[in-house]
Amino acid sequence: MNHKPQKRHKALQPLSREHHHGLLLSWKIRAGFSKNIEPKRIKVYADWFFENHLIPHFEKEEAHIFTILNEEHDLVKRAMADHRRLRRLFTESEDEAQTLSKIEEELDKHIRFEERVLFPEIQKVATEAQLALIEEIHQEGNFEDKIDDEFWR
Repeated sequence: MNHKPQKRHKALQPLSREHHHGLLLSWKIRAGFSKNIEPKRIKVYADWFFENHLIPHFEKEEAHIFTILNEEHDLVKRAMADHRRLRRLFTESEDEAQTLSKIEEELDKHIRFEERVLFPEIQKVATEAQLALIEEIHQEGNFEDKIDDEFWR
């Protein structure tokens, strides 16, 4: 399936760049598995990423982006369900390898849904005032990675 890049309104571009880092988390998990890295090492990184990047990202989306549509909108319901599922996965402690595999798959699928389906819909209905508020609220910072154990290299 060939997906051409979406033209993203500049107010949503910082969130799309955060999505890129989320896709890299999925890639790092896959890379760790392909190199037979101990799941515990991968989970330490994934948990750090969740706390430092995904939770704040989810909170921004839920408070400022999804509200542009309506909480009863099917796309918002799906995104919220994805966020709940991902939060649960990050707190599972049974089988780390299986949990990481689920995180990798669910996160990748969720980000692609937001980028290809939800964000275009939001862009279509958002007013300039709503987009200006998002731009004002969400200033892009430099992405800081945890590089003390680059198991994916």
